[in-house]
Parts: sequence; C-alpha cells; structure tokens
Amino acid sequence: MSNKQKRVDFKKTKRKLTTDASAGQSWKTIAVTCTGIAVLGVVAAIAYQGFLETRVSAPFSQNKLVSSGYDNNMLWGSYRPGVYFGLKTREEHPVLNGLMWYFPSTLRSLSDIRHSCEISDNLRKYGWSHHDGRNFGIQEIVDDSISLQTSFVKSNHDNLPSWTAKIDVKQKKSAQNKTKISLIWYTAFESVEDGFLNVTIENAQPRIEAMSFTLGGMEIKFLNNDVNTATEISTSCTFSSSIDKVKEAIVETLAFTKDGQTTKYYLDNKAEKVPCNVAAVLVTFEVPGSFLITMHNTSDRPTDESPPENQFQQNLNFYKQKFTDKFNSIFNLEAKGFTPSEVAFAKSTMSNLIGGIGYFYGASKVQSEYNENPINYWKAPLYTAVPSRSFFPRGFLWDEGFHTLLVSTWDIDIALDIMKHWFDLMNIDGWIPREQILGSEALAKVPADFVVQRSSNANPPTFFLTLRYLLNNYEEKLKEPRRQESLNKIYPRLQAWYSWFNKTQLGPDPGSYRWRGRSITIEEINPKTLTSGLDDYPRASHPDNQERHVDLLCWMQLASHVMFDLARFLGRDDSKYYETYEYLSNVEHLDSLHLSPRTNTYADFGLHTDKVRLKLVQSQSERAVVREVMQAPSYKLVDDVFGYISLFPFLMKILPSDSSSLKTTLDNLRNPDILWTDYGIRSLSKKSTLYMERNTEHDPPYWRGQIWINMNYLVLGALNHYRNKVGPNKILAQEIYDELRKNIVSNMYRQYQKTGYVWENYKDDTGEGKGCYPFTGWSSLVVMIMAEIYL
Repeated sequence: MSNKQKRVDFKKTKRKLTTDASAGQSWKTIAVTCTGIAVLGVVAAIAYQGFLETRVSAPFSQNKLVSSGYDNNMLWGSYRPGVYFGLKTREEHPVLNGLMWYFPSTLRSLSDIRHSCEISDNLRKYGWSHHDGRNFGIQEIVDDSISLQTSFVKSNHDNLPSWTAKIDVKQKKSAQNKTKISLIWYTAFESVEDGFLNVTIENAQPRIEAMSFTLGGMEIKFLNNDVNTATEISTSCTFSSSIDKVKEAIVETLAFTKDGQTTKYYLDNKAEKVPCNVAAVLVTFEVPGSFLITMHNTSDRPTDESPPENQFQQNLNFYKQKFTDKFNSIFNLEAKGFTPSEVAFAKSTMSNLIGGIGYFYGASKVQSEYNENPINYWKAPLYTAVPSRSFFPRGFLWDEGFHTLLVSTWDIDIALDIMKHWFDLMNIDGWIPREQILGSEALAKVPADFVVQRSSNANPPTFFLTLRYLLNNYEEKLKEPRRQESLNKIYPRLQAWYSWFNKTQLGPDPGSYRWRGRSITIEEINPKTLTSGLDDYPRASHPDNQERHVDLLCWMQLASHVMFDLARFLGRDDSKYYETYEYLSNVEHLDSLHLSPRTNTYADFGLHTDKVRLKLVQSQSERAVVREVMQAPSYKLVDDVFGYISLFPFLMKILPSDSSSLKTTLDNLRNPDILWTDYGIRSLSKKSTLYMERNTEHDPPYWRGQIWINMNYLVLGALNHYRNKVGPNKILAQEIYDELRKNIVSNMYRQYQKTGYVWENYKDDTGEGKGCYPFTGWSSLVVMIMAEIYL
C-alpha cells in the first residue's frame, strides 16, 4: 500500500475514532446528567419526606401568645393538681413544694405514705372549699379519723412574691385513742442543674434554703405553733432522678429505731453527701397540731413584726370574705332558693375546678402518617384545668372548653390565659394534640397506649363554646384593651384550627363531616371513636370512609357561627364564615344527611348492622372473646341508636322552634324508656341493643347509659333556649327544663353529701356516682346549672 493510501486510511480511521469518541462522550454526558437528575430526585424525595416527617412538630408560629417571662402575681400557685397539697412556680424549671403524711403505727409500705392523689388511698374526702385561682386556697382532707386542713396565702413585698401555708391537723371526736401523725414537707428542683438546696434545724425550727438559678435565693421556714407537740423532727437532703419519683427518693432516707413495741421513724441525713435536689423536713407529733410554712425571697425583709400566725390568719380571712362576696354576686344562689349547705357545695365544686388548674412543661409524643415512629413535639408550657386530680391530672382538649365556661364566669383573664397556652400548642397545619402529657408527673399517670398523639385525629372544638359564651355574655368586658389584644392574637390560630377541621375531617358528601381515628378491631362489639370525645358511644358497626357524623357537623356549625361573630367583633372580614354558617345551619341540608324518615330523629350514616354480639372463641391453645356479626351490614342511617349524638342539632339550637323533629326530640328526652331518668339525661336509650353493654370482655360501658354532666348542661342550655322561643314546643321545653334541672342538682348534692365527692358520671338507675373521683372538671358545671347561666 502506498504512503498516500495509508494517509487516506489513517484520516478515515481518525475521523471514525473521533466520531465514536464524541458519541461516547455524549452518551457519557447524558448518563451523568441522568444520574445527576436521579440523585437530585432521590435527594429531593428524601428532603421532602424529611419535611413531611418533621412538619407535625413544626409550630404554627414563632410568635407565641404566652410571654416567655412571668407575672409575679401568678408565679406561685397550687399548680400541682396531682398531689394532695403542693405549691409550684410557673416556670420551665420550677421550684416545687409538697406535703406527704403517714401514720407511724400503721406504716408498712410505700403505699401507706400519702402524696399523690390516688383513688386507692380511699380517703373519705379531699378537695378545696375555697380557691380564687390567684391569692389563696383552703382545702380539707379527711383520712380515717384525722382531718387535715391545708391552706395557703400569697403576698408580694417590694414586688417579691412570697407565701405562707398552714397545715392544721385535728382528730374526729369519735376517735377512741390519740393518734400520732408524721408530716413530710419538701422543696425540690426537677434537676440539680436548676438550683441547690440546704436544710437545717435551729431551736427546733427547720429551715430550707433554696437557690433557684432563675429566681434567686429563697428561705422556707417550718414554724411549729406549739413546740411541745413536735415529738420528733428530722431532715434530709437527697437526690431524685425525676420529680415523679420524689416520694421514693425521700423514703430511701427514712430510717427507724425500735424501743420495745414502739417504732420511731426519722430522716437520715447521711444522704446529704449525694447531689441534692430534694430537701425534706419530717415532723411527728400527737394530734392535734398545726404548722406554718413560710417562703420569702432572701432579699425580702418584711417590716411587719406581728406574729406570722396572726398575719396569715388575717390575710386568709380577708381573701375568704372577698371570695364569698364575689361568688355570691356572680352566682346569686341564695336568691334562687338554695340552702347554705347547697351553696357551700357549689363553692367547693367551683373551687376544686379552679384549684385544679395546673402548670405543666414538656413535650408531647406525636406521630403523623409520614412518621414510622413517634417523635417529640416541641417543649412548651401548659396552664390548664384538669378533669380529675386522681385519675386525669393533665390537660384534655375537649374537656377544657367545658372547663373554661365556668372558669371564665369566675375570672375571664384566667380563662384567656388558659386558651392562649392551649393555642400555643398548635402546629403549622392547625392541629392541636388532644391529650397533653407534659412532664414526668403527668406521664407517670398515663398508660403507654395513650401517650402518642396522632395528627390525623381531632377532638371536639369546645373552645368555640367558651368563645360563644364570652361573646354572648361579656362583650363589653372583652372590649377592654388587654382582652381584645388577646383575642386578636388568638384569632389567626382559630382560623388555622377551623381550616384544619375543614381539610381533614370532611365527610364523603358535600357539607358532611367524619371523625378520623375510629378503631377497627374484631374484639370490639362497636369500634370506639375516641376522637369524638364520646369514646364507646355506638356508631356505624363497620367503620369506613363513607361515614357521616352528625355531631361533628353540628360542632362545625357552632365553629362557623363563632368565627363569624368574633370576626365581626374584631373588625375583620367575616364573609366566608357567615356563608359556611348559613350553609351548615340550613335544616334541609342537615335533614338530607342525618334525619331518619323512620324515626324522625337525627343519626350518623355508615356501614351498619345492629345484629352483633360478643362471642367466646375457645380452642385447646387459646381463649378469646370476639365480635360475631350475625347479619351483613349495609349503608344506612344508624337510627336504631338514640342518645347524646342524636341530640346535637337540638343542643346547638339548629332546629326551628316549630319543627316536628324538635317535638320528637323533646318527647324522647322525657321518655323514661329512652333517655329520661330521675337523676339526669342518660347517654344512650334503654331501647338500644348496646345499652349498658360491654365493648369488649374487659371494656365496660362508658357512654352507653351513664349520665354525664357536661352533656346535661348543654341539654339544659338548649331547653332554656326553646322555652324562651315562641312556638308549639315552648311549654314542653319549660316543663322538661324545670324538672331536669331539679333532678340533676338534687342528685349531685345528695351524692356529694353521701360520698364527699363530685363524680365523673352517674348511674342512670340509682343516681350513684360512677367512674373516677373527685371529678371536678366538667362535672363542676353543676354550679352553672344551679345559677342558670348558659351559653
């Protein structure tokens, strides 16, 4: 081959190689680009998934409704509802004080030492007789033959908060022998990083010195009014890993000596060498005896030289009289014919709600559909009343809307403060966890199954009840600048809350709503709807996404009405809320979704059969009680069930005063075979197949016949509305109102006299208190019923 031909072939080969190389490079570029896009897509997907996972715990706004500082006047209070007597600061890192007691002659185990409120202690009585929520409280505790009166009064000197508490111990006259009692008073921090403590005894007078890193130095003195009664005094300083374990920590320092048959207990201060966040004083004496505990800031030098006992009693008498005058002016019960004993019952019931307001700090456990495992909400404070000091000493969203009806009647600003704390717990989507378990003391009382709060789940928006009540009854007071400012700040969060319901709880048909979060299990005869607040109240037997829930529609009608009125009150655009209110108030719309032609009553809609029962399934290896379905379900109105849910259009006053469905509702209310009892309106008709039936083998009836006071309050409010409306049902509404109000008040008072407590609910056949006690959450609405104060 010639050189020329070689050159030509070389050029062709070079061009081919160059072309192939370019093509290869292009494909490489495309591949790299595609890989990059894929990687970016994966990164974006991961980032978006991370965004979704963390969104549930993203706050609604960084601009909190509650100031990070503290109000000196509200700094200290009985903010530990879960203990029999305790005082605490409203802080992230609080200073805590508390009381324990026991009887040395019968001390056998830890459970014999009283501290946290426990039903198992079987106390004859405990609760506040007077409490104003701000300045003082008086409580009586009856344990066997012993009565302890615990009281406190707050004061300020040079803007430095201080308080004095008194423990007065007496023996019943019927007691055969003198009784010895041991009192333990302690001061504690949740952590050794929050401050330090020291405890000493000088001239038989114990003293605790506390240095808080936020509040400075404090001195707590334990003053014995009669030094001869204190036969034994000892102290200890010890460490507790968490505040719910403080009792165990103190008991670990408890030692004893024996002298014949007599055992003497004392606190062993050898524990003072460990890091100390709990300082305790033990005093054992023969009843009767009384003691003062005083707390002053170490820089406070009071100039009044009068004896502390005299000062305390003078201040206590002053606030007690002020409380009585205010109570009488608001509720005016004597003028309504109530006896002094009945008035005292009402004072105590309201005081227990007010005295049960606690302050908590911590983070909820939450989970959304995007979270494989629960995560922590942000840490936040919560100032809230609690349903029951013994069983539910924590915040519940739907309970609190009922609580603040009575709280706001007593003190509007405390109610607004509570609402601001709750709405600060709203996340970016407008969701509020329905149960608040903040801090170790609250967590210690909660079964593990109920700790995690799921962001798909709602709770009745009962704060709209409070706002409805305030706008109806206190509009002029709400115009006060500070209060109006509070409402203006709350309003955007109300908008987000309202929108969250309309986005997440919509039903399958226009203008319908459905509670999310119903349980689905073959063990329950009728799956619970915890999110509705009425737990085991019968709904459609086979939950699915085609359900329509009449109570939630009515809650949203109320919410729309309140948003419309509040927007107008604040001078904001109210048009969209008015339109929704008008739409949801349309009775034809309501009837098309929920009125049964067969019964002329309102009902849920869903996949349902009432032919179900619990059946024992047993084999050689296992035993189980499961639900047996004896007839296939079909889509229909659940009109074989009549009870509280059926009443909601009536409760929210949606029904026209001349409607036939109102007449049917009133007739069913008054029928003893359906809802009427001599003690109140029962939750479920006696004709229902699930009346007083267990939901599972181990799950007794809860909202299946018992009488609940919050719902009876709404019933009376609706009756009060219709008895004042012109129409054919006016006289019937009046008759039912008068008799029902009398039945509720007389039964609750009678049970209080008999048992010493207000109860969670009441039996429909005997009127006896049932559930947990004391339950001075929404059951305290009996005071509003007595005073005839409604929405």
